[in-house]
Amino acid sequence: MLVSPSNKTELRRSLLQKRLSLSPTQWRTKSEQICEQLQSSSIYQEAKTILAYFSFRQEPDLSILFTSKNNQHRWGFPRCVGKSLSWHLWQPGEKLVQGKFDILEPLADAPTISASEVDLILVPCVASDFQGYRLGYGGGFYDRLLTSRPWKNIPTVSIVFKFAYLPTLPVDPWDTKLKYTCTEEGIHFNQTISYYN
Repeated sequence: MLVSPSNKTELRRSLLQKRLSLSPTQWRTKSEQICEQLQSSSIYQEAKTILAYFSFRQEPDLSILFTSKNNQHRWGFPRCVGKSLSWHLWQPGEKLVQGKFDILEPLADAPTISASEVDLILVPCVASDFQGYRLGYGGGFYDRLLTSRPWKNIPTVSIVFKFAYLPTLPVDPWDTKLKYTCTEEGIHFNQTISYYN
């Protein structure tokens, strides 16, 4: 699916509409399948500290991963602070608050996580393509994070439903490639990525 950059807004709207049209059962089943794919992968199993997100607007729900009784990982979640993301430790049962975009966030005084502690970042997005580019929500939060040192060399996985994993996406100069993409059908290595540049 070849798309021109001028279609970015239109593509985002179309894919969000498709995602929101999933029935609760479809959404839950597909989310569980994504979690299973992650749990069976070596990149997940070998990670100790993982950054994730709380599902918003029917994004794939990863809560099974961090609420499981068998959970062996430390989990970090973002707070929007100005135009940046601040990462904080969170455990099931701890309080959450509605953030800037009505997305759940840890409390401001929750312990922060530095890049040196992080082994893996699970990145929410509207879509991802075979080259590793992601279509976000237009705020640029993750692009700014993932191009800054020392965050840029931490393994990243874009999390999308299969219908939003596309051959190509419209790309702007500031868009950042991610190393892997996970859908309900598996984890894909984005072959053309220049990851350590």
